[in-house]
Amino acid sequence: MVGVFQLGHLGNLIGVDTTGPVSSFLPIILLAVLFGLAMDYEVFLVSRMRESYLRTGNPLGAVHSGARHSGRVVTAAALIMTSVFAAFLTSDSTMLKQIAFALAAGVLLDAFVIRMTFVPAVLALTRHAAWWLPKWLERRLPDLDIEGDRLGPAAAVPESVALTPSTAD
Repeated sequence: MVGVFQLGHLGNLIGVDTTGPVSSFLPIILLAVLFGLAMDYEVFLVSRMRESYLRTGNPLGAVHSGARHSGRVVTAAALIMTSVFAAFLTSDSTMLKQIAFALAAGVLLDAFVIRMTFVPAVLALTRHAAWWLPKWLERRLPDLDIEGDRLGPAAAVPESVALTPSTAD
C-alpha cells in the first residue's frame, strides 16, 4: 500500500497519478474483511482435513485429501474475490483504489501463500500433534460433535432395517 500509494512505485499500472497518504481507517477495514475471508478459507480447508484424519488416522493423507478436495473451493473463492476487488481499481476515487488494491493483494496473499501453502505444510510437519488436544482442555470444552464423529459405521442404520416396510401401517 505504502509503496504504491505513498511512494508511487508501479502506481501508473493501476492509474495512480498522484501520491499521498494512505487513509487512516484503511487498516481497520482491511483487518475486518480479510480476517473474515481468511477464517472462511481456513474452515473449508482444515475441516475437510480433520474429517479425513478422524476417518483414517493418517495425518499426512488427511492433509493431502483436504487440500485436494477443498483446495479447489478456496482457489475459486479467492480468485472470485480478487477479481471483484480488482474491478474497483478502475474507479476514479483514490480512496476506493486503495481499498480495492489492499483487499485484492490481501486475499491473494492469504489464500495462496498462507492457507494453501503454510497451513498444509505446518499440519504435515506436525503430523498427529496437529490434531491432539490436551485432556484438561478436552474436558473443559463442550463436546458438540458438529461433524458427526460419533456417527461412524457402527452408528449407521443397517440397510436391511432401513428398507423394511413398517408393520404399523
